[in-house]
Amino acid sequence: MPRIALFPGSFDPFTNGHLDVVRRGTALFDQVIVAIGTNSSKQRYLPVEEMQALIADLFKDEPRVTVCTFKGLTAEFAREVGAAYLLRGLRNSSDFEYEKSIAYGNQHITPGLETVFLLTSPTLGAISSTLIREIHRFGGNVDAFLPFLLPPIAK
Repeated sequence: MPRIALFPGSFDPFTNGHLDVVRRGTALFDQVIVAIGTNSSKQRYLPVEEMQALIADLFKDEPRVTVCTFKGLTAEFAREVGAAYLLRGLRNSSDFEYEKSIAYGNQHITPGLETVFLLTSPTLGAISSTLIREIHRFGGNVDAFLPFLLPPIAK
């Protein structure tokens, strides 16, 4: 049975930290599904279709990585795609506390669904999508934090 991991997130945008987690995840799992979810409490900065295309292009030569979008509960989507694992990156202890509670909830919804945490590589730990959006929104250069170029902000 293949080991399938779902790497869910809003990925708004997908950072070098996210890229690192996916690459390291491919060493642990037979397939990694990058799943761009719709977060009802957030308004997207970049269109989900654009982000999906950018991420898919990053992994075009890696057949074990697929990119999709989903709506609804992560645990239910994991069951739909046959993923027995959720892959999550942790930058700090705050991330751990937040992710731990979500992992417990996901196990309640889908018993047997395991969450695997990877510590962010030390050089990438300060990167967050929120920080990148703020820098980009005000015209700052975010190229060092992303594996692709963002379109300039329309003024």
